[in-house]
Amino acid sequence: MIAVLIAKTVGAARGCTPPEGLPACNTFEFLYPGALVGLIGLPMLALYRLRKGRKAADNVQSNQ
Repeated sequence: MIAVLIAKTVGAARGCTPPEGLPACNTFEFLYPGALVGLIGLPMLALYRLRKGRKAADNVQSNQ
């Protein structure tokens, strides 16, 4: 999904029209970079959000 988003963004910036049946121009060109962004970025975002929520809960408990 991230690869397609990157491909659609770059395709829109370049002004190309995707071939019929594909969501964006050069979809396969962005497949591995998008997969790498998803592989590293999504777990990091999830861990960040979990830690942020845990810190907020600890602050509420310490204030009581």
